Amino acid sequence: MFNRSRRHLARWFTVSMGSILVLFTGVVYYQRVVDRLEESDRLLYHKARVMAANIDYEWKQGKERLNLSNVPILGRYSPPSDSNLIYARWYSATGKLHQFYGAEPPNQIQAIAAFETIQSHPDWLRQLTLPVDHNGRTIGYLQVAIPLTDAQDALRRLLTMIVVVLPLTLSTVSLTGWVLGGIVMEPIRSAYSHLQRFTSDASHELRTPLAVILSNAQVGLLSPVDVGKPKHARLEKIDVTAKLMNQLVSDLLLLALQTGQLNSNSIQLINLNDLLKEIAVSPAIQAAAQHLTLHLRLPKETVMIQGNLELLRQAITNLLTNACKYTLDEGTIWLRLMSHHHRILIQVEDTGIGIPGQNLPHIFERFYRVDTDRTRATGGSGLGLAIAQQIVAAHGGQITVSSQVQKGSLFQIELPLL
Repeated sequence: MFNRSRRHLARWFTVSMGSILVLFTGVVYYQRVVDRLEESDRLLYHKARVMAANIDYEWKQGKERLNLSNVPILGRYSPPSDSNLIYARWYSATGKLHQFYGAEPPNQIQAIAAFETIQSHPDWLRQLTLPVDHNGRTIGYLQVAIPLTDAQDALRRLLTMIVVVLPLTLSTVSLTGWVLGGIVMEPIRSAYSHLQRFTSDASHELRTPLAVILSNAQVGLLSPVDVGKPKHARLEKIDVTAKLMNQLVSDLLLLALQTGQLNSNSIQLINLNDLLKEIAVSPAIQAAAQHLTLHLRLPKETVMIQGNLELLRQAITNLLTNACKYTLDEGTIWLRLMSHHHRILIQVEDTGIGIPGQNLPHIFERFYRVDTDRTRATGGSGLGLAIAQQIVAAHGGQITVSSQVQKGSLFQIELPLL
């Protein structure tokens, strides 16, 4: 139980811290991409402005004169050795190609966007289309591009580092969560251990005086002289109350000894077909169902499971006993065993008085009673369903319930198939 809680704490710590770490890493990577693009854009814009400043343009007598001979790269000067421009293009104000350097471009400008990232094999390019104005009038468009190789290499190195470091960091976070979970669970484990020891000791100590009370009451009831007298009635009440208290002590002791995990020495291979047959014909169930009809439905194939035989017997018996208690005379109870999609289903269905919907979420709580007066009349400690649920959970399963008032209830145990 505590190891499972510790695993849950470690898992949630890892998920929460891991999510924060992944989000932070994503933000860092995104910011790095933005920074590299801004750096490339500043360089590209600077080169474009230098080229645009060397354009010789004149408007005279309704005619324009454009001279690009002094423009670096586009003009008669060869590109500088440190220039990393892939291409340079000059388009007229109407978008027609006038002059270019590099690969031959389309004759018409494709898009007039300031900065644009273009996929070009094998590298990505960053392109700038710069409108060039003269006296408030656009005279053309200068289009230049540089490779993003350096930025790609830097981002690739960063991504590689993230891919390597992130799993290691998550592993460290997971280990830290496991250690912190152990530290957090230790006081709870200690307190539970003390409570468990107290409950066990108290249960053992109570059994002795209860046995004395019960034996004396039963000896007194054997006397035929006092039958029908007030003394005999009081002895009968003492006998019934002592039996109920003895059952309560036994239930408390069972809960105290159950830690949510099975003792490996108690696990064995169990034939559920045989187990359900034994439970259905047991004296306790036969006595409880003497005015009822009990149907046992078993599959043709044998259903096997690894578990604690006595604990599973206790859980199923508790469900059957409850069904018998709250089913009126001439009612019907079904005990079924099925295997479905790698799961084992054990169903206890009755035609009893049912459970109101608002009570269903609480019926597996310890000492919870749907109707106090009804429970007093039928007996019981309010621990039967809690014990059954704890036993089933220790076997890796779960109990579900559906019910309709005055129509009956269906309890289903679901266990992993062997």
